[in-house]
Amino acid sequence: MTLGIIGAGAWGTALAQALAGADTPVTIWAREAELVGEINAEHRNSLFLPGASLSPHIHATSDLAELAGLAVVLVVTPAQHLARVLADLPDAPRDLVLCAKGIEAGTGRLMADVAAAAAPQATIAVLSGPTFAHEVAAGLPTAVTLACAGGTEQWQRIAPLLSRPMLRPYYSDDVIGAEIGGAVKNVLAIGCGVVEGLGLGQNARAALIARGYAEMLRFGLARGARAETLAGLCGLGDLVLTCSSTSSRNFSLGKALGEGSSAAEALSGKNSVAEGASTAPVLAELATRDGIDMPIVMAVARLLRGEAPARVVVADLLARPLKAEGPQA
Repeated sequence: MTLGIIGAGAWGTALAQALAGADTPVTIWAREAELVGEINAEHRNSLFLPGASLSPHIHATSDLAELAGLAVVLVVTPAQHLARVLADLPDAPRDLVLCAKGIEAGTGRLMADVAAAAAPQATIAVLSGPTFAHEVAAGLPTAVTLACAGGTEQWQRIAPLLSRPMLRPYYSDDVIGAEIGGAVKNVLAIGCGVVEGLGLGQNARAALIARGYAEMLRFGLARGARAETLAGLCGLGDLVLTCSSTSSRNFSLGKALGEGSSAAEALSGKNSVAEGASTAPVLAELATRDGIDMPIVMAVARLLRGEAPARVVVADLLARPLKAEGPQA
């Protein structure tokens, strides 16, 4: 069976590389005509995944119609472009596997809600977890959550297509939890990058991860997610990875902010997207509206808006009233 992938950024290309084979050709859509030509002629993606030698079983196209007849399509476009891209893909009964991690600015919708509105005939699944693209492309061991809105029937249909010796999916039917884990961890990774940029040490970063996880749990439970989902690969697992390395685009953004760059300066000239930069403001707005205490998320949103330098934002966090530890504190 041919798999479709929409989006030839680093993550989309890495998934194509991990999944493509003689029995599973992959058709990948890219907006850039020159990138399509490079993937097909040279089996490279020098723009988004330099250094990787791509499988000859990957075919690139800039025509979404080539994916219209495929039964399984992975959608790996940036979160803020999902609605527009799906509007150009003819709707049909199929499995849509969402791989972007974010919340839609302006509406506050999770990606599954965006996709359900744009493709009402599709059955939605969410693929999320601790996944650096360059490691997946290199064939290093990776485990992910595959959350299926269609339950075990959908899982049995698509899990064998997405499972490889070095890429192991775990089943969940908690689509909301998988989405919230992926979206919130991007914002928290910016905060951990700020800690790194300010030189505040490993103790501070560990504390931020732990207290950030409490915020993720508060928000997730309020939106109907399950605690065990957020404690798994798509929540805590992804949080630990993304908050620990400059291979994370969100961590790198936060590091630049901690070192004194403005958000505009840190984001300019980048080929790839730091999803947390778009997610933080809308997440902060939703938390305020719903009365959910998320001080780290609020601090990151404040920093991205340029309301105060990083040291002041951190000092204000540390000056909050003393309280008990726990997800509800």
